[in-house]
Amino acid sequence: MMNTMPMIPQAAKGSLLDKLHVLYGTQSAATLAEIESLLHEFGRLPAKPWVSENDVLLITYGDSIKEDGLAPLATLKEFLRQYAKDTITGVHILPFYPYTSDDGFSVVDYAKVNPELGDWEDVQRLSEDFDLMFDGVINHISKSSEWFQGYLNGDARYADYFTEADPSLDYSKVTRPRNLPLLTRFTTKNGEKYIWTTFSEDQIDINFQNPKVLLDILKVLLLYVNNGARFIRLDAIGFSWKRLGTTCMHLDELHTLVKLIREVLDITAPGTILITETNVPHKDNISYFGNGFDEAQMVYQFPLPPLTLFSFHTKSAVKLMQWAEQLEPTSAGTTFFNFLSSHDGIGMRPVEDRLTSAEKQLMVDKAVEHGGRVSYKDNGDGTTSAYELNVNYLDALSHPNDPDDVRIKKFLAAHAILLSMAGVPGIYIHSLFGSRNDYAGLEQSGINRRINREKLSKADVCEELESESLRSAVFARFSALIQLRRRQNAFSPQAAQKVVTFDERIFSVVRENAESGDSILALVNVSDENVQLRIDYAGQELITGKAVGQSIELLPYQFMWIKR
Repeated sequence: MMNTMPMIPQAAKGSLLDKLHVLYGTQSAATLAEIESLLHEFGRLPAKPWVSENDVLLITYGDSIKEDGLAPLATLKEFLRQYAKDTITGVHILPFYPYTSDDGFSVVDYAKVNPELGDWEDVQRLSEDFDLMFDGVINHISKSSEWFQGYLNGDARYADYFTEADPSLDYSKVTRPRNLPLLTRFTTKNGEKYIWTTFSEDQIDINFQNPKVLLDILKVLLLYVNNGARFIRLDAIGFSWKRLGTTCMHLDELHTLVKLIREVLDITAPGTILITETNVPHKDNISYFGNGFDEAQMVYQFPLPPLTLFSFHTKSAVKLMQWAEQLEPTSAGTTFFNFLSSHDGIGMRPVEDRLTSAEKQLMVDKAVEHGGRVSYKDNGDGTTSAYELNVNYLDALSHPNDPDDVRIKKFLAAHAILLSMAGVPGIYIHSLFGSRNDYAGLEQSGINRRINREKLSKADVCEELESESLRSAVFARFSALIQLRRRQNAFSPQAAQKVVTFDERIFSVVRENAESGDSILALVNVSDENVQLRIDYAGQELITGKAVGQSIELLPYQFMWIKR
């Protein structure tokens, strides 16, 4: 348990009170007293260190790997200890709470572990071997939750826990992530009400304008860090403050809310890392860094997956390089969470300002050609546009007729880009273990995202990994690349990143660690052509271990890490 009872320092009290005043006005002092009481209840945890080049997170559902007779969370621990202990350092367990829909993101009870996955002891045992990321699914809650059922039944405690709406008003400016109604009609003890439901009628937006909601959510987050969470992912957080007449995205009050959550965690669980999940254009995404020290420590690098994929489709890294060149250095207390694939599809919103309509259509067409699906969003004006591409990343990169050796080369080259970028890498379990499109899951559910959410039998996966198979080849080569990356100081999240241009077919950046003096030139050929280069960067090529001079050739989809 905790070792000391925290007292909020006077300076922190003033800072918290300022934030609470922005959110709750005259209720701010009483809310601060409640927060202090909450901190006394949970106590203070030991400080956790900042991330380094050694940190690599695996993204997985609690039951992505299953075994008869064993709780999936226990199976996951055994499987990762056997196959990935030397490759990854952390695990993002996607929502493992009781839920009713959206594969876990419609939470019934934030404080419980889904008994079909295991229990809190299973989670804690996993934390003995790996750093853990938990989801804070705090924009919405299941309509079957105690909170919403209490609201429907007229329980005074939950009277203002949700946002009631007037359907006769104009909601056209509100950002819509899905092609579903924004408001849902419910019959309550107090009559018929329209409630804000951004994502679905089973995902009821909670009302942070009620300070009691804030206190309940803080209690949940403190429970998470006390059960092993080093990272907390704030799911869909950009939608969590409403003001009619605006987009209801990234509002000033919302940023104040995230800063307040950060400050509370800094007091009671120092070193806990908040990561905001905001699948939006880059400028809005990085706004959650705040001043570099007062808001989220990490944000998802959402443009990276579609721009990397676009590079291989067009055999040109120009758009990817242009974006990377414009990235501003992060502060000493912030960094990016880099990924190519996840439980969601490949988001198209982050490239709204990066790709033309024709280029975006190319990506849509390629996704379908490669066996994927496309999900659309409502633009609020009667039109729709592609929101995400639903396809396994291994399949997204390659035509179904490509031979396996080409498929593997493209896949590893794309992930060499991911591993070269400044930030902490996040690797989806179906990428690390070489999975393909799951058509059975897609057809059975009718849900596009299920194409990349297959539940795997541990026995079957182990058998494939021990044989000569596509899965085995991807896993072995990808694991070796990740392990090599973890040993290089030049890949520290805080190491400088500089884009250098040699050829439009080559993604190329220099990573340099000023503290250690280590420097690496990363080169990735995104084309199926041999590319001759002259570089002013002689050194040792880490992939092969060979010395290279100023004249080099990259074969189709070859990548190099040249260390001075």
